[in-house]
Amino acid sequence: MLGPIFQREVLTVPRWGGHYVMRTAYLGSLWVIAATAWLAILGWNRATTLGETARFGTLLFVLLGYVQLALFLFFSALSSASAVAKEKDRRTFVLLLMTDLSNTEIVLGKMLGSLLSILTLLLISAPLLMMLVLLGGVGLEQVLQTLLILAATALAAGSLGGLVALWQDRTFMALALTFLLLVLYELLIWLGGAILGWTGLLPVESVLHVQSCLEPVLALASVHESLLIDPAERLLPIAPGYLFAGVMLAMSVLLNLYGVWRLRVWNPSGEPIMQREQPTTEDPDQELVAGKRASVHAAPGAVRVVEGNPILWREVATRAYGRRPLLVKLAYGIVLALICWSVLTPVIGGERSPYWAAVGLLPVGVLSLLLVTAQATTAITSERDIGALDLLLVTDLTPQEFIFGKLLGIVYNTREYLLPPLLLAGFYGLYGCLATPPRSHPELLGPMNATALVALVVSMIVLLAFAIMLGVHVALRTSNSQVAILHSLSTIFFLTVGTLVCIALILINRQFEYQWGSFLFFLMAGVGGLWYVLSGDRPTAALTWTSWFCPLAVLYSIMTILIGRPGSQESADPLMPALVITGAFGFGIAAMLVPLLSEFDVAMGRTSGGAD
Repeated sequence: MLGPIFQREVLTVPRWGGHYVMRTAYLGSLWVIAATAWLAILGWNRATTLGETARFGTLLFVLLGYVQLALFLFFSALSSASAVAKEKDRRTFVLLLMTDLSNTEIVLGKMLGSLLSILTLLLISAPLLMMLVLLGGVGLEQVLQTLLILAATALAAGSLGGLVALWQDRTFMALALTFLLLVLYELLIWLGGAILGWTGLLPVESVLHVQSCLEPVLALASVHESLLIDPAERLLPIAPGYLFAGVMLAMSVLLNLYGVWRLRVWNPSGEPIMQREQPTTEDPDQELVAGKRASVHAAPGAVRVVEGNPILWREVATRAYGRRPLLVKLAYGIVLALICWSVLTPVIGGERSPYWAAVGLLPVGVLSLLLVTAQATTAITSERDIGALDLLLVTDLTPQEFIFGKLLGIVYNTREYLLPPLLLAGFYGLYGCLATPPRSHPELLGPMNATALVALVVSMIVLLAFAIMLGVHVALRTSNSQVAILHSLSTIFFLTVGTLVCIALILINRQFEYQWGSFLFFLMAGVGGLWYVLSGDRPTAALTWTSWFCPLAVLYSIMTILIGRPGSQESADPLMPALVITGAFGFGIAAMLVPLLSEFDVAMGRTSGGAD
């Protein structure tokens, strides 16, 4: 039933050498997390009781569950969407439609084939979770429910990514809508639960039970904490973990059935290109000139005059990234409105301090970084996949025209994603300057330090510029479009979410002296991963230094902020973290940009440095 597409993935995935490296690195990272938790809670130098061992097993079980959930949710959607989008950009998806493959074989084959590596990682992590049962505090049924929740989450996210990629005709549209729909789904579940609890239609425990059947984080929480939901308050006499797996499986079936039904309606997309009609004029000279123009410009419609930089003109004046860009912007606007409403309403109502608004900066900032990176990467990969990149590189365009044309075009097309984090930070800063400390927390400062606002805005601008430059740099140096997308987006993911996980491990008991070994491991893993993404097979000294500076800068900045309580007299000086972030990532921007402007052929690997 799955067809030859899935069979090909089953046969070819194990042949890839990186497949075994990825499996080893994944299990090794989970073991390092386990060792970190052991050192943080128990240590090596004292005997432990059965109760302490059981508490450690429970904590480690919870920690591994949430880490794997974040990884599977993000990479399942990304892998499935990019697998289909790559075929469309290369114009090979139409060839699949011309074969005798059925719609089911195409849809399920591409989706399950892209999830094969992720499901393999889940299977090899199952024995590790099973071993936690021996420590106590964790039951076998809890392990089973956790595995079902992780598998169902990966399947549902992959089904959504595959469906969106089948629907949209551009890679950026598919990636952006996939991320936005995932975030929108999470926000609607939480918002719906808040509305039900506020209106009193259901008891709080029943609302929590309903949310646990629909939302993966709460589903895991219901498995980890048996007292989270009283069995008497459950709407159905079934554990939320099983209900969640069933709901996600049903949603996956519906998404794939809809994709099977609409496959040949959506694809091939667009209207066929019609040849321009030959002009009929009585003047032979005018007819000759018009005929030459028609033969050169075969597309229908009037001839458009290209002004200035042709690369920038195409980015700004044409539909280079899809026919429905407003759809992505509308989805982003809805997500942004829900985040701002949930964060700013308690602040304006006086229930929270003005500094609570900063909580909304984290999801908005990470989402904007991912969207900007996706746009920057696909701006190059889409040109390569249709065979236009090589044609552009052999024209008389200078490297400066090509690079700055692409960069400015990316900024123009992503202006709706670049401005909201800056505007939210500005609103947060202005409101903080005018607000007074709440009665419940009189120790909080009233007027906000203007230096903190300037430092925050400047740091955001530098990070967004780094994301744009990273996407262009990786896409130009990586020939495989799907690999380029995975590398660039995973870099942003690990620089943000990965750093927060590392900080959470340190904050388990706030005793860093017991965790320096595992901390060094994660630091070296981050440096090595960033070096591999930036350098590839053409390393430079500047890129190597960037690989060291950026992870250390992010880690230092977050740790500096967490030393004291933000907004209180104990908060740290915001100027130093801003200078560190600006210096590290600004150096990284220069390390990627300067070679492309000065030694374009060498940076692209088209010739060696000594070819002259």
